[in-house]
Amino acid sequence: MKSFYLISAFCLFLILTACVNRNEKYSVTFQGESFKKNWAIAELNPDLPSDWSDWQYLTFEIKASSTQRFYLNLYDVEGLRKIQIHPFQNVWVRASIPLIHFQKRNTKGNDMAAISKTALPGLWIGFTGSVGPITQIDSIGVEMHRPVNAPTLEIRNVQLTAEAKDSILSPQPVVDKFGQWMADDWPGKAGSLEELKAIWQKEEKELQAGSFEVSKFGGFPDKKVRATGFFRVEKIDGKWWFVDPEGYLFFSKGSTCIHTGGSFARMDGREYIYEAFVPDSLNQSEQEIDKAAFYEWNLQRRYGENWYEKWKEMTFRRMNNWGLNTIANWSDTKLGQSQQMPYVATLRGWGFNAETMGMPDVYDPNYAAEIDAAAKRQCEPLKKDPYLLGYFVGNEPPWPGREQELVNVILLGKNTPMKAALQNYLETEDSPERRKAFVYETYKKFITTVNAAIKKYDPNHLNLGLRFGGNPPTEIIKASANIGFDVFSLNIYGYETYLERLDRIDKYTGLPIIIGEFHFGTPGRGLAPGLAQTLNQEERGVAYQYYVENAAAHHSIIGTHWFQWWDQPSTGRFDGENYNIGLVSVTDIPYSELIESLKETHRRIKEIHLGLEEPTKQKAKVQ
Repeated sequence: MKSFYLISAFCLFLILTACVNRNEKYSVTFQGESFKKNWAIAELNPDLPSDWSDWQYLTFEIKASSTQRFYLNLYDVEGLRKIQIHPFQNVWVRASIPLIHFQKRNTKGNDMAAISKTALPGLWIGFTGSVGPITQIDSIGVEMHRPVNAPTLEIRNVQLTAEAKDSILSPQPVVDKFGQWMADDWPGKAGSLEELKAIWQKEEKELQAGSFEVSKFGGFPDKKVRATGFFRVEKIDGKWWFVDPEGYLFFSKGSTCIHTGGSFARMDGREYIYEAFVPDSLNQSEQEIDKAAFYEWNLQRRYGENWYEKWKEMTFRRMNNWGLNTIANWSDTKLGQSQQMPYVATLRGWGFNAETMGMPDVYDPNYAAEIDAAAKRQCEPLKKDPYLLGYFVGNEPPWPGREQELVNVILLGKNTPMKAALQNYLETEDSPERRKAFVYETYKKFITTVNAAIKKYDPNHLNLGLRFGGNPPTEIIKASANIGFDVFSLNIYGYETYLERLDRIDKYTGLPIIIGEFHFGTPGRGLAPGLAQTLNQEERGVAYQYYVENAAAHHSIIGTHWFQWWDQPSTGRFDGENYNIGLVSVTDIPYSELIESLKETHRRIKEIHLGLEEPTKQKAKVQ
């Protein structure tokens, strides 16, 4: 009997030992231009197998001192698998990374943002395309490029799990009642409503009108050309320009996402990390706002009764003072309707399908009628509005450069008219070249149908294009010529617009170019640095001036639109993004260093575009 108890006790000890979390922490400090650190899987957890194909998640706990993105690398004997990790700052979180993201690229999403990231409770991940089998994993690593201020990372409890176990492990709130990140500090962080009110009052007192001499529509009032009563484009002395309704030359300087809310913080299951929520008594929106919509809450605190109208008035004062003249994409439609500043309209209803990487089924016999109805509904009411700069047709289609994947998705998907058309197209020849040709023929059929419908119901306004992402392939640039675009639009996130890229678009389309999105951010305040990182807030301003001035120096560029008006939520918007990319903070305080650079750039932009002044050569420090 004694031996039975001894054996039972020993077995219980083994069971308990196997269940104990491995709390040993592994720490790294990221330094240098590019930093890598690898661990053998046996070092992190001796129980980890090399074949991970039967598991669903890689689960671990991390604490990062910075919001800078880093790469999580898996080393399989057949190659490197990697994803981006965008961590929360100075708080322990448990993350369960779906292993499928190491094995295959995501093909579901309407645009590049939707197809390239996913949100988790305590961080978010971005997909890199470095994928493959995970059957012979021998080590795990982390990697960071251009680390700022030697950020640290601690990792523990690395394991494989069949279920997701994500959680924010802090027992205390990490977001205060103003929407500020509590686990970091910075100059100007509000400690009380009284402090905020003093800052707001100071801005209102110092914000002066008349900083820029402009026409009624924001153009340069010293030269007139032919006026049509609507915005148009014209090439004058080798330089492309917008021409405003009165005939004045116009360079579009805008910001996207000028609104009081919309990128709301995700809160389901994370309520305990917020110090407070928007009181129901303050919810005055036409549609119920998110309980964690701190920017809107702060606007209500700032302006009190009739806060929305006062915010609109202040927004126009700011834009005029900062030299902005365009209400850009994703903004509050009421701003454009107010007839105080030019605006763009974002059109929808084209049948973008997440299941086919955003490609509409143009072969559906009802497609043309649906497009016609969508264009009539959206464009006809705006056709006489002189403040409308033009229409954007769509945003960052994810399939350019991934045409073979798109074809596979269609062939493996549901039986649809597009699938039948593809199968018929491949009957005579099934080759990679012919598959790609089908994609581009489908694209031309789609965009030609849409562009014709827009002009049918509004012949007065410009078609500003599809807002391609980054560096569109030459094939799509060529396919976009002579199909109804008046302007070629693309979003370029980098430290410059890249001369070769602009020249290629100019060569194959002959169209003027507008930059639909760009930005710069810096890590801190619980916010990630965005897609183009700078060292600090001052360098964000340096980066803006270099980017916009050097873009304006190109003969084809006729506008640059910043993304976005206010910082994203520190706990992440719907897809996880939590970027420090605002012109103003969540507490509605302008970033003064950035704003001063806006003013200086916008004072010089006409002469730079005319070639009378040289753009700045000073580049931002990024590390």
